[in-house]
Amino acid sequence: MNEKEARRISKFLSLVLRHQPDAIGISLDSAGWVGVDDLIRAAREHGTAITPAELSHVVSTNDKRRFAFSEDGLRIRAQQGHSVIVEYDYSPIEPPAVLYHGTATRVLDTILAEGLRAMSRTHVHLSSHFETAIKVGQRHGKPVVLLVDAAAMHNAAFKFFKTPNDVWLVERVPPSFLRVADKDDL
Repeated sequence: MNEKEARRISKFLSLVLRHQPDAIGISLDSAGWVGVDDLIRAAREHGTAITPAELSHVVSTNDKRRFAFSEDGLRIRAQQGHSVIVEYDYSPIEPPAVLYHGTATRVLDTILAEGLRAMSRTHVHLSSHFETAIKVGQRHGKPVVLLVDAAAMHNAAFKFFKTPNDVWLVERVPPSFLRVADKDDL
């Protein structure tokens, strides 16, 4: 499978496993899972043929590990980033003292006034790596990295979850727990 085809399938999976499962007539269970056979059949019926081998390739080679198979290999889901309601089966855990969030400078004033909100998703996505936050911010414009005082949030009873692909999730980040990273934070 070439890179262009893998990207096309990955974008399709993001659409139907994170945002619009009804676009191909599938239903996700409460934790976001759907049967692999059901997904492949529904995709084919709606004009997107995917073989089990192609699906396996996309899941195993996706650089952000966005998707996962169940342990028995019979179900698939997106690991995070849903705009449809799912109840992740991740257990709350104590985060590192500081987490990072990359965004664009054009929205910085709003974020510093209102905090980080999940917007159309179920959770705010944070990273334990400064470099990852920069890459995320670059996707949205001129990047800026925000430092999240995750230790203080945890002490204030905010629940953090860590996905298997190393994304930290929290429902929101109030502005009092944020500050803009500067050169001393590198």
